[in-house]
Amino acid sequence: MSFQLDPLTDPRWPEFISCHPSSSVFHTREWMTALRRTYGFTPFVLTTSGPGTVIANGIPFCRIDSLFTGKRLVSLPFSDHCEPLSAPDHLFKALPEIRAEEKLKYIELRPLSKPALPCSSRYWFHMLDLRPPLDEIFQRFHRDCVRRKIRRAEREGLETEAGRSDGLLDSFYSLQVATRRRHGLPPQPRKWFRNLLDALGEKSALRVARFEDRPVAAIVTLRHNRTSVYKYGASSAEGNRLGGMQLLLWNAIEEAKAAGMEWLDLGRCDVGDTGLAEFKERWGAERREISYYRYPEHARSAMKGSFIAKHLPSPLLIAAGRLLYRHLG
Repeated sequence: MSFQLDPLTDPRWPEFISCHPSSSVFHTREWMTALRRTYGFTPFVLTTSGPGTVIANGIPFCRIDSLFTGKRLVSLPFSDHCEPLSAPDHLFKALPEIRAEEKLKYIELRPLSKPALPCSSRYWFHMLDLRPPLDEIFQRFHRDCVRRKIRRAEREGLETEAGRSDGLLDSFYSLQVATRRRHGLPPQPRKWFRNLLDALGEKSALRVARFEDRPVAAIVTLRHNRTSVYKYGASSAEGNRLGGMQLLLWNAIEEAKAAGMEWLDLGRCDVGDTGLAEFKERWGAERREISYYRYPEHARSAMKGSFIAKHLPSPLLIAAGRLLYRHLG
């Protein structure tokens, strides 16, 4: 038998994931709160643990109901991965029944492991081990593409600031809009980042690098248990030349080590995106392949970059993001 609990109100859920070794920031009440506030997605956890019992397992989902992309369950929207936590086989067998009852287009899982379900898409995933001494971690960085870039940023006098203020968010978002335009994609709404920082509080950080008072690079990092997550990054061409991203990531690694973090999650990238994969591996991160699973299986439906988006004025590009992302995930 399976049950559905509300992770936003049930006190058992935060207790469960705080102790589970496979939980991530994407399992947290805070991540799901930001999804709910920004996009209206409805979160729930599928579990075999009934009301009033200690939670033994759980698969978090969000219900997405869109006229354009269909009604579906995703575990979880905009997450790089979301491992089913100690889920027994018969919990997965409940998914077809749920799909039929709720007349869903599909159900999607984004695990790090490999359940016996049809694969819909594959990605590369990178993790950096933070357990060695800091100087050893630094020496593992690529000499030219990372270490020298960090030193150049320091020589050029780039100034960095960390926090969660609206001023920092404005600097980040201006760079995010420009970066997404270069990729031919609209940015996620500004309120998504505001809600994420507010929900996670001290478990999140926004870092901005400036050159001569101009923001040139920015990153958003998140924390859960012993893992720090590099979730979002944006930069200008000037920032890339000066090593702004490298300096910010190095600062994030130093802070993560000081806080007792053991891993830096560098997220996913498309299989075949060798440029992004090489960027992550130059930091000493290890690559593995992960798969997303859909029931029923059908073709992947990811957002692709477009020539038009690269030339839209910023207000139109931002408006497109506000319109589109609540139908995605």
